[in-house]
Amino acid sequence: MKDRYLYFVLGLMALLRVAQGQVAPQTALAKTTGSKQSWAAPRTSDGHPDLQGFWANNNATPLERPEELAGRATLSDEELAAMKRKAHELFGGNGDAAFGDTVYLTVLANVLGTKTGFKSTDGETGDYSSVWTVERDWENRTSLITDPPEGRMPAMTPEAQKRQEAAHAAMTRPATGPGDRSLPERCITYGSPQLTAGYQSYYQIVQTPQWVMIMTEMIHDAREIPLDGGPHLSSTVQQWLGDSRGHWEGDTLVVDTTNYKPRAFKSVSSEKLHVTERFSRSGPETLKYEIRIDDPGTWTKPWSLMIQLRHSADPVYEYACHEGNEGLAGILAGARAEEAAAAKK
Repeated sequence: MKDRYLYFVLGLMALLRVAQGQVAPQTALAKTTGSKQSWAAPRTSDGHPDLQGFWANNNATPLERPEELAGRATLSDEELAAMKRKAHELFGGNGDAAFGDTVYLTVLANVLGTKTGFKSTDGETGDYSSVWTVERDWENRTSLITDPPEGRMPAMTPEAQKRQEAAHAAMTRPATGPGDRSLPERCITYGSPQLTAGYQSYYQIVQTPQWVMIMTEMIHDAREIPLDGGPHLSSTVQQWLGDSRGHWEGDTLVVDTTNYKPRAFKSVSSEKLHVTERFSRSGPETLKYEIRIDDPGTWTKPWSLMIQLRHSADPVYEYACHEGNEGLAGILAGARAEEAAAAKK
């Protein structure tokens, strides 16, 4: 009962702040920055910061700021504590699993009192138990997006909206062929840059003076990035992971990527996609990952986000995406069976 009352009070405080347009105090992450100034990043033999190892993206922070938190870049420490308690209660292994931003949005709704508990979208057979999912990392920020300052993606272009609607229509009708299903479902790619959090969302970085390799756990996409200052490939050459070129700006690795295939990012991007990534050590156990998305064929203006990756002692094992996967075959067989039944009528 005491916890329910606390959640109610904190939720009410949050709603009042939204109504008054207040911004919460500095994040706990920012408050601890001063204590880490004496730390120095380890360096490779050529003198650059050592970015190598395994890095986890288990952030709970959503990509876009929820509408309930409009105008608020951060939560207070008290509100964050309430969110973490509720998250452990909902997703501590005793209930259904939630994925992506659903975790944050569900916890927020419970704390604000607009929703109670959580059930998977499948109301009959259920879903994964939350015992199978990793515990999320919580921070005060209310969105990964840092620009625009409202923490939400810019509006889509009319062409992009049409592409998105067509893809949704293909996914919700009986599949005419494999091409109607999404790229991740067909084990082609989860896109680049990959923003998956909390579910097989680890990275591995290998570094030499001439090259950097970045591999994502999901579908084991590996990017080999030269540091020799050479030009991009011809614009006629398009790849799912694009064509990346890296260089150092002080202690920050900057990766510039062009030459993407359409739909390579978030399943909606265009061939005009241009991505700039910045990797810098922000502490003994953290890697600051900044991303700028510039795609005039999809969004009306560029936008940026920042993810704090955490060092992991656990290696990344093979992601065997299609081996033993009967899902796609079943989807196509079911569609053909529906067509045969309709033809008989």
